[in-house]
Parts: sequence; structure tokens; C-alpha cells
Amino acid sequence: MNSKINPSDINDLLRSRRSTFNDQFEPGKKIPDEIVWELLRNANNAPSHKLTEPWRFVVFTGDGLKLLAEKQAEIFKENASASFKQNKYEKLKTAPLNCSHVIAIGLKRHANEIPEMEEIASVACAVQNIYNSLQVYGIGGYWTTGGVTYMDAAKEFFGLEPDDKLMGFFQLGYIKTPTAARTPGPIEEKVKWVTE
Repeated sequence: MNSKINPSDINDLLRSRRSTFNDQFEPGKKIPDEIVWELLRNANNAPSHKLTEPWRFVVFTGDGLKLLAEKQAEIFKENASASFKQNKYEKLKTAPLNCSHVIAIGLKRHANEIPEMEEIASVACAVQNIYNSLQVYGIGGYWTTGGVTYMDAAKEFFGLEPDDKLMGFFQLGYIKTPTAARTPGPIEEKVKWVTE
């Protein structure tokens, strides 16, 4: 147990977590890469069954954001068929450019060892570690599962094999417009205690 950490500080940090969308970011202001590395190191400490550490990340920044924007729009256009929407295509071409960094989130399957649900949960824990690290660095972020997330044709571009999963994108930036505080519904409505 780490006695240097005050429980009330942890409670305040976790209870004030917010999503910040990319239209709330300060345009053109870049987060130092070392901070993003720290976020990824925190993600890397998430729990995983049999220590498979199934999370995989591809980080786009600088001109890499243009590459991401062009490639995801192209993949969407080629694979959306009847669900193609021009406004969604245009958004995919521009949204990454509002960000400092975009982290593509992948899941490397260990199908013979671990049930898929457990690996999905591990990757989600890794992403939650990123979320919970944002405030201390004064930055914002958002995990989106839109765009090409569920398109098998997108996997290769992000270095994933056919059995792996693309689990979305974490967009990062400095906050221009903060997200309003929210109050979740009472925890008492979501918990049942069994004492005997």
C-alpha cells in the first residue's frame, strides 16, 4: 500500500473524470510526446488475465494525423456501402486534424488462451488508465468507437491481424472549452449487498 497517496485525492480525481471532444480542443496546441508516453505507460499497467497484455496502440501526431484522416476516410468510403454518408466521410477527413495526438486502440487476440471478453475488458482497463491520467497533465481526451472501428478492412492499416480487434481511437488535446460537470445517478440504485 502506498501511504503517500491521499484517498480523498484519488476519489476527487476519479469522480471528476470527463470526456473532452475534439471540437473542445485548442487548435494547433501540441501535447509534448513525453506526456503521451506517460499516458501509455499508465495504460500498460492495466490488469490482464495470464498477463497477455492484449492492448496495442498506434499513435498519430504531426503529419501522421493527416495520414490517419486520409486513410480512415478512404477505408470508410470503400467499405461503408449502403451506410455511406457524405457528412461522416468529411468528418473522418478533418476530425483528427483538431487533435494533438490520436491513439488507435487495438486488441491483440490470444484466442487459445483467453476468452475474448476478458481481453476486451483488459483493453478497456488500459484505456481507463489513460482517461484517469489526463487531468494531472492538464489535457483532455475522448475514446471514440465511430468511423472505421468495426470495419475489418481497417485492421491492416493499424497493424492488426484478422482475429484482432480495432477498439476505436483516443483523441487528445489541450482543453479550450471544458466539459460541464456531471452527476451520475446514485450508486445505491446500482448495487445489491448480500450479507447472509
